[in-house]
Amino acid sequence: MNQEILFSERQKFKQWWLLAILLSINALFMFGVCKQVILGQQFGDKPMSDAGLLTITGLFLLVTILIFTSRLDTVIKSDGIYVRFFPFHLTFKHYKWNSLTTVFVRQYSPIGEYGGWGLRLGLFGKGTAFNVSGNKGLQLEFNDHKKLLIGTNKPAELTETLNKIGQLKQ
Repeated sequence: MNQEILFSERQKFKQWWLLAILLSINALFMFGVCKQVILGQQFGDKPMSDAGLLTITGLFLLVTILIFTSRLDTVIKSDGIYVRFFPFHLTFKHYKWNSLTTVFVRQYSPIGEYGGWGLRLGLFGKGTAFNVSGNKGLQLEFNDHKKLLIGTNKPAELTETLNKIGQLKQ
């Protein structure tokens, strides 16, 4: 990965509604822990055990931290495309140009085609998707007919870069 970077993009989950939902759930469970575990008062009509409440609270906190530390990094160089969905991919995955038959930027339906955002398996042969927001992505099709869609918030810049290096393949 020592070549000149022609295109680079870093995306994170920034949806306000996702933050609101996760913080609300975490606040509710933290309140329950304070009330039941610390103050010794029953939390709810049918309270779970202290251990169960602490476990569920910990899991929700971990999921929240995971979502808000996740990031999608995309880099284009003369030898191919590099992508990493941290923390699921600790190193960049490298896709060489000669392994690709199709490379172009397109609009897609995150929920309809892939069931949402994140690391997704497509429905009905759509392939895999790495996305965190929006509905534009870099569509890749490999020599073995597998497909990968990488979400982008810079579709015009990405298309321009692919055109410049002659790698826009439809």
